[in-house]
This record gives sequence, structure tokens and C-alpha cells, in this order.
Amino acid sequence: MSLASDTAMVLAAGLGKRMRPLTASQPKPLVRVAGRPLIDHALDRLAEAGVARAVVNVHYLADALEAHLAARKVPAVTISDERAQLLETGGGLIKARGELPDPFFALNADNIWLDGPANAFAELSRRWNPAEMDALLLVVSHARAANFNGPGDFHMDPLGRLTRRRDGRIAPFIFTGIQLVSHRLLEDAPEGPFSTNILWDRAIAEGRLYGLSFSGLWFEVGTPQAIRPTEEALLGG
Repeated sequence: MSLASDTAMVLAAGLGKRMRPLTASQPKPLVRVAGRPLIDHALDRLAEAGVARAVVNVHYLADALEAHLAARKVPAVTISDERAQLLETGGGLIKARGELPDPFFALNADNIWLDGPANAFAELSRRWNPAEMDALLLVVSHARAANFNGPGDFHMDPLGRLTRRRDGRIAPFIFTGIQLVSHRLLEDAPEGPFSTNILWDRAIAEGRLYGLSFSGLWFEVGTPQAIRPTEEALLGG
């Protein structure tokens, strides 16, 4: 099947504080796992799925990240420059909106995953329904989330609509950092830096934030301690 979009926004502008000291001298997307920078794991998956373009935002140690990406041919990389101001996840999407088709994929630059029977972007494309959805988030159960110890992010109803984790509860689904986004989600957005959570909350209130349970295995790689078990799983698998 064809993908819902040929373009992805790769969020790579964060400060990587949880990955210190490895990010003292390099941006987090360049931290190596299993011999490859984190961002190359994500871009390789995009290339394998047939995504032709990637818009990558940069801020912290941007020159190093840009120099690394300059050699990339597939997907073709366009830089969204946030050197002057870090715009957070939501603001980053708004700044790059003119470079992004409707809909577009968005993913965090530090994502590592192993696909199930179909690749993640094909799974999202198959489920996408723009008449019902402002965004479709790829979520994963705790059993398929490696290195993850949190309470989870979302509940999902039988139709796939998402709601937030309730106070004092464990939510069965974790956001993988991968989503398919309609420009409708970005309408009337705040100015300056803000979190995508603001846009998601509005979509939840309108019943237009949906989730898709990932059939593969997802790795949380937020700290230096998570690198070795992730490498062992990747090399073993």
C-alpha cells in the first residue's frame, strides 16, 4: 500500500539533559547505539518505509548535527533552524509547517524500534482517516516497551480514541514518539515555544486524537544506562 505521506518531521532540537554526560559535547541525536547515531536509526527506518523527505529541526550543537546530516541522501533532509530559540515540540511543528504536506509523519530523533509484520509508517497509513482524526499516535503496550518503567501515557477506547492517563492509575499505552499529523491539529496554535501536548489535549476534547497499538518492539533510550540493553536486544534480534 502507499504511505499517507512522503514526508516526516524529525524532532531533533532538544537539549538531551537526561543523556548527560554523553550530550556534554554532542547533541543527543548523534549519540551512538549499536554503532549508529540515534538519528540515523530513525532516518534509516524512514528510508526503508519509502518516506522521501525529512524535515529536521536543530538547536543544541546544531552545527555538528547539520554537518552529519549533510551526507544524507535518502531521505532528503531539510533543516528547520531553531538556533535562535528552542521552540519545543509543538512550536517546532509550527515553524516547519510550510515545509510539511498534509498529513505528515512526525517522530523523535532518538527513537529506536523493531517493526512487527508491517513497518510503523505503513501501519499508521493503513489506519489513517482524516475525516475523524487530527493526529494518529503510534502507541505501544508495556509488554512491547523495552527499558520503560513509567506509568504510561494513554487509555484507548474500542474505536481507537485516546484519553490521558488518569491520576493514580497506570495507563496501558505509551507514546512511541511516532505519529501521523493533520494540519488541522496545528490550527490556531500558540505562538513561540510550546508542547504538542497542548494540541493533543484540544484534539482529545474533540474526540479527534487516535492511537494505534504498535505490533513491533519499541526501546526507550533516554539515559546512558539504556544504551547497553538496547544494543544487546538489537544485536541479539
